[in-house]
Amino acid sequence: MALISEHVEPDTRERILVVAERLFRQIGYQKTTVADIAKELRMSPANVYRFFDSKKAIHESVARGLMDEVEIAANAIAARRDPAATRLRELMVTVHRMNSERYVGDAKLHEMVAIAMEESWEVCAAHMERITATIGQVIAEGAASGEFEAAEVPVAAMCAFTAMMRFFHPQMIAQCANKPGPAINEMIDFVLAGLAPRARAAAG
Repeated sequence: MALISEHVEPDTRERILVVAERLFRQIGYQKTTVADIAKELRMSPANVYRFFDSKKAIHESVARGLMDEVEIAANAIAARRDPAATRLRELMVTVHRMNSERYVGDAKLHEMVAIAMEESWEVCAAHMERITATIGQVIAEGAASGEFEAAEVPVAAMCAFTAMMRFFHPQMIAQCANKPGPAINEMIDFVLAGLAPRARAAAG
């Protein structure tokens, strides 16, 4: 009996998140209530509250799931054996593409992210730290092979992430879409130039 309940609880929790994300996409986070989620699942709101203590907790879990997918894609690119510059470029382009497709092209999800930035900043901050760490992994490997020069890899990773903020941050992607500025590949070229080994003075 214990084995059955161990499987039922995670399954129910996952079903709640799937339905919540669908409703957030369809009618928006603000308009979706826990009662709406419960109705879709043919359960009582009280049963939903057994798994999540608030609508905010559901929202955070949905946002965490979406961010996890971006992190998984970034980690998969970082784990390849391609040159570090190739991986770093693809990683940055992928993060930008996924965030653009998910949040900027979808007004309802964009609303959800904007609220997350205000109400659940720790979830967003943790995601940014993980993406920065993945960038740092690639920079460290590039520095070890001589492809990059980075005296302090954590600082280099933070600088690279910050340089890409306009292309990573959902709200900035939307706000800067029609404003003057470098294209994403131009910005990545700039980051890679900053990581390139410095020319060494000729001996003698």
